[in-house]
Amino acid sequence: MPARFDKLEGATRSLADAVAAELAGAAPLGVAYSGGVDSALLLALAVRALGAENVVALLGVSPSLARSERRLAHETAAFIGARVVEIKTHEGENPDYAKNDVDRCFFCKDELFARISDEVVAAHGLAAVAYGENADDAKRPDRPGSQAATNHRVLRPLSVAGLTKLQVREVARAIELPVADKPAAPCLASRIPHGQAVTPEKLRQVERAEEVLRELGFTDGRVRHHGDIARIELPTAEIARAAQDGVREELQRGVSAAGFRFVVVDLRGIQSGAFTLPLLQVGTRA
Repeated sequence: MPARFDKLEGATRSLADAVAAELAGAAPLGVAYSGGVDSALLLALAVRALGAENVVALLGVSPSLARSERRLAHETAAFIGARVVEIKTHEGENPDYAKNDVDRCFFCKDELFARISDEVVAAHGLAAVAYGENADDAKRPDRPGSQAATNHRVLRPLSVAGLTKLQVREVARAIELPVADKPAAPCLASRIPHGQAVTPEKLRQVERAEEVLRELGFTDGRVRHHGDIARIELPTAEIARAAQDGVREELQRGVSAAGFRFVVVDLRGIQSGAFTLPLLQVGTRA
């Protein structure tokens, strides 16, 4: 079933129209796309405004993108009716990215936008490139990737049109996007503390450990990489389940098999920006 643009009415229609106004004259458009709700909604609204033939989803692929997220991104784009072009990115080869300072995301986004500029814009005759920053993201101090977007003149239609995260989800639900309520899924590198090198091996450990969480039925979860220790963040309502007989043993076994010696559950639950915000002296709760 394609996105239900006919379901837009009232406030959600006004928000969609505001995004469409920001996209006027931007065809053909490339959308930097991850498959999360922000970029998926932008992709859908671009298709609504410009037509599917004038929009292409640009999916950056590297070891920091979990395979499950890659599959879901393709499924969501197919639902929207948009074609996907995968772009191999090599941010891990950049020492400034690998050393994992608080500006790591800048180098990741800079790599993606640079490759789009160098390899994709001319090949697909793109007039513009956009990405899914929302109005809430624009206010956060832990989003250095936004500077890369500015440097490469990448459009941010959701943010400029004033859509908050809550409104993004409201419009996504209205058009029945399957990822409308999808939890945030930052890249795998975000699980490694700043100052500790990002390596393909660590990313694979995190990916496999988080697969275990999904296999055990947890609705969300992140595995923070602390050397031999896997620190698991779960929704607070699901923390107790991790200690239940059967689940506890499978969790220990599976995460240990991913390459960790110790497995712990963080009683604070899931924390957005857990590694970056403290260094910026900002509270860590999302």
